[in-house]
Amino acid sequence: MSTRRLLVLPLAFATVLLLAPAALAAGSWRWPVVGPILRGFDPPASPYGSGHRGIDIATAFGSEVVAAAPGVVSFAGPVGGALFVSVDHGGGLVSSYSWLSSILVRRGDVVGEGVALALSGGGHPGVSPPHLHFGVRRDGVYVDPLELLAAPSVVGIVRLVPVP
Repeated sequence: MSTRRLLVLPLAFATVLLLAPAALAAGSWRWPVVGPILRGFDPPASPYGSGHRGIDIATAFGSEVVAAAPGVVSFAGPVGGALFVSVDHGGGLVSSYSWLSSILVRRGDVVGEGVALALSGGGHPGVSPPHLHFGVRRDGVYVDPLELLAAPSVVGIVRLVPVP
């Protein structure tokens, strides 16, 4: 007679362990909103230096913002009067979604890729058009989110015309 042992882990810990390999795959993350990039990643020279720690993606105010990859919501709330959401994807990767108009998740929620996290807001104050700021940290250091995002779709951008 064989005996089986079941290892029981806290849900958040088990989820992060299961997600780590998939979350690390370059070019596999989903875009959190659909739109052109208004401003790219500009890494700061030092941890407190100036720069742009993510990308700004143009999108209409109130657009659904989805999780770029599966993970656990590590923060959801206001920072300095603006709304932010962060998702821990395991393997040292954390994504952040900034300048939101509404938050749809809570800290500790387990989210899958494409799950609605929030609604977009106006973006960085004084910058038009409305946009989402999307950032990614690897082991606490900001990295270019484009390294992880899948190639954008050209559907809706390219229009094919029949050849006579």
